[in-house]
Amino acid sequence: MSAFQNATVVMIHGAWADGSSWEPVIRRLEKEGLRVVAAPIPLTSLSDDAAALRRTIARTNGPVIVAGHAYAGAVVGTAHDERVKALVYIAALAPDEGETVAEVFYRDEPHAKAPKLAPDADGFIWMPDESFAEAFAQNATVEQIALCRAVQRPISVKCIQQPVTAPAWKNKPSWYLLAEEDRMINPKTQRFMAERMKATIRSFAVDHTPLLTAPDKVAAIILEAAKTALQEEGQ
Repeated sequence: MSAFQNATVVMIHGAWADGSSWEPVIRRLEKEGLRVVAAPIPLTSLSDDAAALRRTIARTNGPVIVAGHAYAGAVVGTAHDERVKALVYIAALAPDEGETVAEVFYRDEPHAKAPKLAPDADGFIWMPDESFAEAFAQNATVEQIALCRAVQRPISVKCIQQPVTAPAWKNKPSWYLLAEEDRMINPKTQRFMAERMKATIRSFAVDHTPLLTAPDKVAAIILEAAKTALQEEGQ
């Protein structure tokens, strides 16, 4: 019988991605006996994305661990449900109350190969095709890069300009995977946010999307969070 028989991991994809970005991690966690659900966020506003997360959590039973990649860290911060026992940030943005995603994203100097991002006429931001290989996941395979480009979903400016309310990491245990080779979110910014959160930090020489390029490390930190949180809950 799995030690995680009653627990579910809810995963949230970041900008320019969908739930399939978590596929390598999902397989690893399910082998360990965890139930996994990917929250299909619309990337239309932070409020819309938070509502999508709430709907996903409502479909689960028992304790929940919420994990988010990149932009989705802001969405993780809205997970106030009492069944949520731990938060996991994977190279993710973690704005504090009153801050916007854009403010923390642009806090430090961008990498030389970071993409030049600008909204289209409808207010959505797309990732330039070449930036998937140069910055989004420079350690990924050619096949992974091709799939990322093919399925990319744009993010609305509304997502990054809406100030956040009091984040859940202020009163829930948090873990943070710091990506030392990240070309999208400055590792210095990641450390600032993780330390401000008082998160358990695990730092690795990985790129911005270790879901694809280092899934063992991502699965390990989620398992660590789940085991610790569930032990404390007496599950």
